[in-house]
Amino acid sequence: MRDLKQTGFTDRLTAQQDAKKALLAKFKPKAAAPDPEFEKLAAKRAAEKEAIRQQHELAKAEARREKAEKDAARMAADQAAQEEVDAAKRAARKERKQLTKEEQKAARDARYAARKARQR
Repeated sequence: MRDLKQTGFTDRLTAQQDAKKALLAKFKPKAAAPDPEFEKLAAKRAAEKEAIRQQHELAKAEARREKAEKDAARMAADQAAQEEVDAAKRAARKERKQLTKEEQKAARDARYAARKARQR
């Protein structure tokens, strides 16, 4: 076979190297052109995140408020029950004291009557 192009060994080596470099150049990353909408999209995403964050904050605040209301109602009910128990105890104590006073008066009257009876 005749060499029609008249290329030598060194020419073929340089051609092979150039072809290999061109092939590798395909796989190298190319300089990225910035998207003109990037800033607008970033601002939109930031606004959406902020809106979602505010919604979460409102939901948390509502949950805290409801919990505080439940706790206040529970505490008020507990306090009312405790006051009711205390009032019942006070009433029982007054009744016992009244009975005791009546018993003391009866005993005193009995002693007085016994003394009168002894003096006669």
